[in-house]
Amino acid sequence: MAKFVGTAEPLTRQGFRRVITDLGVGVPELLAVLAVESKTCGFLPDRRPIILFERHVFHQRTRGRFSDSHPDISSPQPGGYAGLAREYARLERAAKLDRTAALMSASWGAGQIMGYNHKAAGFDDVEDMVAAMQGSEDAQLSAVAAFVHAEKLTPLLKARDWASFARRYNGPAYARNKYDVRLAGAYKQYAAGVIPNVEVRRAQLYLTYLGFAPGAVDGLHGKLSRSAVVNFREQNRLEGSDRVDKALLETLQSRVLAL
Repeated sequence: MAKFVGTAEPLTRQGFRRVITDLGVGVPELLAVLAVESKTCGFLPDRRPIILFERHVFHQRTRGRFSDSHPDISSPQPGGYAGLAREYARLERAAKLDRTAALMSASWGAGQIMGYNHKAAGFDDVEDMVAAMQGSEDAQLSAVAAFVHAEKLTPLLKARDWASFARRYNGPAYARNKYDVRLAGAYKQYAAGVIPNVEVRRAQLYLTYLGFAPGAVDGLHGKLSRSAVVNFREQNRLEGSDRVDKALLETLQSRVLAL
């Protein structure tokens, strides 16, 4: 199995409801956080968790001992981002120098929790956290809930105090990156009634893993999503329409597990 690939299970309706109940917030509030942190999806098409490697954190964690020889992955200044799957090349290079520091220097999953926050996210060590992030979006979302509770951010999220929430969740550079503005915008969109269908979203992520290009994993069953469902049914000689149903989800899941 490739590095950092686990079962990569999509979010379930039960997992989402559990976190909503645990936090005591509305659906739009939680969706806004996920939309801003990871564009709602916690996995790449190759089933590895979404990450972002922070070279300035690696510099801090290793006391700068690699910054002269490896300035692209260890530096007092943030930057050097490669984006999406290319972030793993940076992470793996850093891991060869100091694995624990490297894992702590990346943000992980749907909520982009930094590895060094593993205890606040409910894990004894960063290896446990990374293993959970590889397993499912339910686990990723549970880590978000644990972190929000640990950092006492729940009242801010409930009050939709986006500036204060972003300052605590994303750090002092939140304003430069417009995290608060983006959170407010995402919340407004979801509060207006554009709520994803979790079962459609599950199908979209499975189809993405299998290379059927359903477009964004957003739970909205648009043209690309419907076309991907039809193509999958045709290639696997399955009866049915372009809609997502229980039988389709079970077949998709079994195909992904066989990868």
